[in-house]
Amino acid sequence: MVIMSAKVSKGKILTGLVIAACVIALLAILLHKSEAPASSNETQMTASADVSTNEGRIAFLASFGWEVSETPTETQEVKIPEEFNQVFTRYNQLQKSQGYDLADYAGKRVKRYVYAITNYPDGTPDQYATLLIYQNQVIGGDVTCTRQGGKMHGFAMPQTT
Repeated sequence: MVIMSAKVSKGKILTGLVIAACVIALLAILLHKSEAPASSNETQMTASADVSTNEGRIAFLASFGWEVSETPTETQEVKIPEEFNQVFTRYNQLQKSQGYDLADYAGKRVKRYVYAITNYPDGTPDQYATLLIYQNQVIGGDVTCTRQGGKMHGFAMPQTT
């Protein structure tokens, strides 16, 4: 039988524990980043889409699974308010959940394009996709049901059960 012993100082043990804790923290951070919400990743992937043309805007919406009318039902220039009221603050919370922030465009005039959605998952009519575009970049938008009691959500296609 062979018995071995080693003398390890408290300093070496402490150093080893600190290094192990740093490695675990680094792994946790890297794993957390890889599990980012899909909507943020989709927003980043489609952020480079050329939305200066109608075809580009339709392609942007198609990247989320939406089929829309070939021409917008509404096109207008709107001004993002310089100071947000309660309603606009809530709307901007929706934008932030998609990776956008309209506060960056406060006081700016932007283009608003509204398209009729033809493939809403549960078949509900009167669904529209709105794109807010500034200098040929999507800066926000939503999907809205215009029926009484209708809901508004981000670009991501809702999951059907």
